[in-house]
Amino acid sequence: MRAFRLAYDGRPFYGYQRQPDVPTIEETLFDALRSLGVMEAVDDKPAGYAAAGRTDRGVSALSQTVAFDAPTWLTPRALNSELPKTIRAWASAEAPNDFHATHHAVRRTYQYSLYAPHEGERRTGHDAVVDERAKNALERLCGSHDFHNLTPDATGTWRGLSGRMQREGSFLQLWFAAGGFPRELVRRLVTVVHSVADGSMPIDRVDRLLSEESVDGRYGVAPAPPEPLILTDVTYPQLRFASDPDACTSSVRAFSEASTDAQIRHRTAETIATQIEHGCEY
Repeated sequence: MRAFRLAYDGRPFYGYQRQPDVPTIEETLFDALRSLGVMEAVDDKPAGYAAAGRTDRGVSALSQTVAFDAPTWLTPRALNSELPKTIRAWASAEAPNDFHATHHAVRRTYQYSLYAPHEGERRTGHDAVVDERAKNALERLCGSHDFHNLTPDATGTWRGLSGRMQREGSFLQLWFAAGGFPRELVRRLVTVVHSVADGSMPIDRVDRLLSEESVDGRYGVAPAPPEPLILTDVTYPQLRFASDPDACTSSVRAFSEASTDAQIRHRTAETIATQIEHGCEY
């Protein structure tokens, strides 16, 4: 049994888990394993297979973890030879025969890059935020709570949550960690922090959302967009992952190219907006 760390750009995919007739990370992984002869064409999945979690459509990952019975030659580098540049294996670990990537994970950590400009930075319709209000909201959300008002799931809603935030220019970087997360919880937590920070939600509403009583539609919280969310870490105390130098090099190159493309698109849009702003009278 071997476990692999996968990094991927989730934007081109309809989530991690296989779905009929749409591209998913899981099906792309299985196609690569078939091409490498690790799976037969008729196989539904590799022997012993499990994944740490099922990220939603548009969500990316740094350390999604999959494990299955793998031949000794299947290194991250070998796996990358049949994967697209949007999915990269970069580390692996030998695992016990009874290892399960879902059930044996003790902690999952997500990072969200929240666009949250201060007053004076704004050109778009985003409301300015106050960092201290964001911090207060985050502190209230952390701890052991029943998050049933912040997920569509009916079970598994009681979680022990930790979190932190850091200002980086026009962005607030938010980290959330727990043993597991019910559906959409992380993105709804982001919405709560953002809404308190920009003044559209009073801070005492957080306590209402964390209460045992279900909230009605007026107080419902929509999930934040998925694209800024990354599964950054999955913790397995019994595993020792070793990075593959060649796989790491190819991974850095692939995501650096994607970053450069995004910066070019940003610069183009920024130039157009600036020129229109200078040429128009308000």
